Amino acid sequence: MDIMTTTPGAGLGEMIRTWRNRLPPSAVALPVGPARRAIGLRREELAGLAGVSVDYLVRLEQGRATAPSAPVVASLARALQLSTAERDHLYRLAHLVPPADGAISSHISPGVQRVLSRLGDVAVAVFAADWQLIWWNRSWAALFGDPLSVPPHLRNFARERFPVGEGTVHLGRWPVIELDRDATDAAIVSDLRRATGRFPRDAHLAELVRELSAGNQRFAELWATGAVAARREDHKTVEHPSVGPVSVDCDVLTDGESDLKIVIMTAVPGSTDETKLKLATIAGPPGTTTTNSSRARR
Repeated sequence: MDIMTTTPGAGLGEMIRTWRNRLPPSAVALPVGPARRAIGLRREELAGLAGVSVDYLVRLEQGRATAPSAPVVASLARALQLSTAERDHLYRLAHLVPPADGAISSHISPGVQRVLSRLGDVAVAVFAADWQLIWWNRSWAALFGDPLSVPPHLRNFARERFPVGEGTVHLGRWPVIELDRDATDAAIVSDLRRATGRFPRDAHLAELVRELSAGNQRFAELWATGAVAARREDHKTVEHPSVGPVSVDCDVLTDGESDLKIVIMTAVPGSTDETKLKLATIAGPPGTTTTNSSRARR
């Protein structure tokens, strides 16, 4: 059972500040220098993790902004590593209804956050049950390109695989060659069907399935098979513009309860691909200055 650690009667700004001060930099893989005075996160650090401006965070903490949007609240909850009860309290302080039971969650629990922060330079991203991208690290952005170039509501892997209309959403900025593309396509559709059973009241998921079924023949054909399964490993080659082709193994872990998908990309130890992956991570995403990302789900 979640225990909500808040001060009775505290307002939105005070609670954000309290939770920011209690979260050590080490919990989000930030270095702690000898001259550092702040025990918790600095405002600019939390703002970067949550994908909001420092000025807006200051206004929230000072009570000059009191009505953040639901995506901003969700992003702040992830960045602050709040428990479910604390997340719901944050929603209520912002005069918003907390996410309902039976709907897909974009919340990353503190335990999963700690695991992610300990993965170091491994390229990792987190997707919700409907394959909506909700978090990625610097190494992921360095390997595939920074997803920040894609509007938040379009950061969905299923939309990329099964485009509708003339435009195709690209979460990655350069070509990726897969060992078995058909098997991956089938796994994505099966994942979505499984999600409709687990989250029958999620309106976003229902609309996504309707849109893809009506607008993409390949999706409609796979959906008609009725398959419910999951494929948790793959092999990909990323045509990276700076270091050349990088071959990586793709493994997908799930957190169980909310069916978050933790996608991890690794290269064979001691291989040329591992060296290329490290060089890409050190250089960072071409044309960007991203250091860590935790973005709004919708």
